[in-house]
Amino acid sequence: MFQLMRRGRLSFASKLALSIAALSALASPVLAAGKTITAVMHSDLRILDPIFTSAYISRDHGYMVYDTLIATDSNFKIQPQMADWNISDDKLTYTFTLRDGLKWHDGTPVTAEDCVASLKRWAVVDGMGQQMMLFTASIEATDPKTITLKLKEPYALVLESIGKPSSRVAFMMPKRLADTPVDKQIPEQIGSGPFKFVQAEFQPGVKAIYVKNTDYVPRKEPASWTAGGKVAKVDRVEWITMPDAQTALNALQSGDIDFMENPAIEMLPTIEADKGLKLEILNKFGFQTGARMNFLHPPFDNVKVRRAAFLAIKQKDVLDALIGDPKYYKTCAAAFICDTPLATDVGGETLAKGGDIAAARKALAESGYDGTPVVLMAPGDVLTLKAQPIVVAQQLREAGFKVDLQATDWQTVVSRRASQKPPKEGGWNMFITNWVSADVDNPITNVAVGGQGKKGGWFGWAEDARIEQLKDAFVRAASLEERKKIATEIQKEAYDQVLYMPLGQYQAPSAWRKSLTGVLDGPATPVFWNVDKSE
Repeated sequence: MFQLMRRGRLSFASKLALSIAALSALASPVLAAGKTITAVMHSDLRILDPIFTSAYISRDHGYMVYDTLIATDSNFKIQPQMADWNISDDKLTYTFTLRDGLKWHDGTPVTAEDCVASLKRWAVVDGMGQQMMLFTASIEATDPKTITLKLKEPYALVLESIGKPSSRVAFMMPKRLADTPVDKQIPEQIGSGPFKFVQAEFQPGVKAIYVKNTDYVPRKEPASWTAGGKVAKVDRVEWITMPDAQTALNALQSGDIDFMENPAIEMLPTIEADKGLKLEILNKFGFQTGARMNFLHPPFDNVKVRRAAFLAIKQKDVLDALIGDPKYYKTCAAAFICDTPLATDVGGETLAKGGDIAAARKALAESGYDGTPVVLMAPGDVLTLKAQPIVVAQQLREAGFKVDLQATDWQTVVSRRASQKPPKEGGWNMFITNWVSADVDNPITNVAVGGQGKKGGWFGWAEDARIEQLKDAFVRAASLEERKKIATEIQKEAYDQVLYMPLGQYQAPSAWRKSLTGVLDGPATPVFWNVDKSE
């Protein structure tokens, strides 16, 4: 059964239609002279604003088009990118100085005023940005090339916040775009990064096109994760949508595409046996998959109902359906990722041992649950998101829940999850997503354990004053041991109130033709600078 779910069966007619659409997209009528990389990413791209959404495909698009003030290298160190910085002796003033020659894609110069507006928009919706702003007295452009950030009191995570590698990333954009309210998408894609977005060729559900930014001046340091020289070595990058994994693999083997971000696990032996292909795990730290509930509407506005759902979760069933091969997954009760300094099983004992359906049924019977259906969104177009909703729906049903599993695509989930309307009016009760480990390895980056409610909270809008108090204590903690203790308290509270349900950890290899060289690893992959292609 799990094998069938993992393959996500399509009718022959559907597969044929998808194959024709995907392969015809490869024959773009406007092919740029020079080298072109054609890639099949993990998801179709529809939302282009990487601040509006935390979806990884929008983050990946962001790295193509935009740049950051500072960035993280492979040693987890923050490095200059668009700017260098100085910190005052009292640790209250951070001064960022833009490097020379920075231009937006429309030819206008990058200014400090642009960057201040970008930081402010990012900080409204990003968990680390929100926390940083609680300590911030002001962010100002003190001259055209200087951004001055003043704190009310010392805050040790300023650089780690602005330079973090994954969503939401503090991408810089022109002020006229950064002034867009965070609940609306920016109207155009103008960045200063190594590639330009070709709006005229963008076909949602079919393809997204990028061309080399010939005005971009990369840093001289070697590329390392999201830091260093972002050298565009090809002239054009085409992201082609191929929802069917077998179609994509066939295209990779035939040379119609060059790169496949997420081949199905059962396809890996075929890829390994093909002498023209390379298989590698780019994100060595892996992913966490997990379920998020909506706290605004029944039945999950009732903590007793949420606890019943939590007890029903059996991670191994989810991971068997999603990945299948234990070589690439592990069950894990740690909200902040297993095998990290903040890892603990506290509060997640049933997750660690594999669920407790009998206890779940008992808890649900005692909760007052009235049979309200759980609207669970189930995207069928993303290989790494297909299986989880099906398995979780069955586990909830076994515990006594009524579940309305609504088939959709991932970009619809990304849009719909922002709605606070009741499920009967187009809202939702639960969705499942995946995180790179770098996004959830501490209580500040992990927005799923936040308690800010409707004002700045992540989708689902959990409200928990104790969580916010503990997060404040975490950022003020003077030692790792103290942070470990507070992180354990945060996890216990998060699991007690069921702010989030981790479903396990996994790794996802990528595959590409050996004609590509210079493919970079990192916690936010893939990126297409530094990649060259031999003909």
